[in-house]
Amino acid sequence: MKIKNYTARDMRSALNQVRDEQGPDAVILNTRHFAGGVEVSVAMDMESEAEALLAANRSQAPVAPGGFALAMTQAAAAQPPLQAMIDPALGEELRAMRSLLESQLSKLAWRDLKRRSPASAELLKELTEMGVAPGLATALLAELPDGIDAADAQRRALASLTRRIVTTGDALLDNGGRVAFVGPNGVGKTTGIAKLAARWVMRHGPRDIALVSLDDTRFGAHEQLRVLGRLLGVECYTLEDPATLAPLLARMSRHRLVLVDTGGITPRDRQLQPRAAVLTAAARRSGMEMWLTLSAGAQAGVTEDAMRAFAAFEPRAVMLTKLDEAASLGGILSTLAVSGLPLSYTAGGPRIPEDIEPARAHALIAKAVFLARSADTSIGEEQLVRRFGGVAHDVR
Repeated sequence: MKIKNYTARDMRSALNQVRDEQGPDAVILNTRHFAGGVEVSVAMDMESEAEALLAANRSQAPVAPGGFALAMTQAAAAQPPLQAMIDPALGEELRAMRSLLESQLSKLAWRDLKRRSPASAELLKELTEMGVAPGLATALLAELPDGIDAADAQRRALASLTRRIVTTGDALLDNGGRVAFVGPNGVGKTTGIAKLAARWVMRHGPRDIALVSLDDTRFGAHEQLRVLGRLLGVECYTLEDPATLAPLLARMSRHRLVLVDTGGITPRDRQLQPRAAVLTAAARRSGMEMWLTLSAGAQAGVTEDAMRAFAAFEPRAVMLTKLDEAASLGGILSTLAVSGLPLSYTAGGPRIPEDIEPARAHALIAKAVFLARSADTSIGEEQLVRRFGGVAHDVR
């Protein structure tokens, strides 16, 4: 094993040299700060060194004696290729060395970021506590100018996140439309439809609105929508076959607002793709839009799975429900910001029609910050290293 020293004006530059020249095949042994900069000592990977020595031996180039290199040089002429020479134990040791290197580099990079840019490190910590995805957090940080303090960095980053959340306003209840609500089981599609329908009746009356139930998976779902229709005095239709939706919509030209309730389905259900094909075909024929309904109380991973799976329905917007049950909003906001799907309405609470309103990005960001601070939890150093250590050297 050889030791090589790298010097640079700061730790970031030194680590970049190590990464560019050695990649993952080096282990940091020591770091030292001096008046002109820093010095990083690394151990070159034994496998890479062995390959170089074998090549040198075949060309009869002189090799400096010593340790592992000497043993490899003496045996090179009589041994099979390197892949056959290295036994499983040594391969496992090399993998462990790479893992150790990555861990050490991540820790050093994160500590260097805290030293040279405390505001950036603090902002990444705050965004992580909000639940913002690591990729989005670093993207928000990259947009900030150099030399700002922590408070200004947070304001600018949250403003940037707000701009990434697209909203539709109250266009549906102002102008009408045809919308089918799709989404996982139990996210509150039927309750959300009830709130929207009640709001419409209060604003425009019951004459030009219709409700359609396609939910044949949940016991009593059809009857639930019929009861709502009777209470509001609006027309209500129940369908057993999704293929009959398009012909029904063709006969409903006088209705300004048509809300379609569909059965919940899990993202991994085998029937999701066939159901999506039928409904998207009906949507294209009738001018109907699909809106994905998501629960704000769901974990970030569940939300991401739903977004991927329900992309088959070609959703045009998202309705966010159960806002009152959410412990964190950073995950869903990250998903929306990355996907670019507009957010239409947010709902939280059981009251009809009070507990629904047009989505407002700034209000959601403010609530996300409030929830993070109310939780009174702090992200540990190790978690921050795992999330950002690999990219910290690229952060200003």
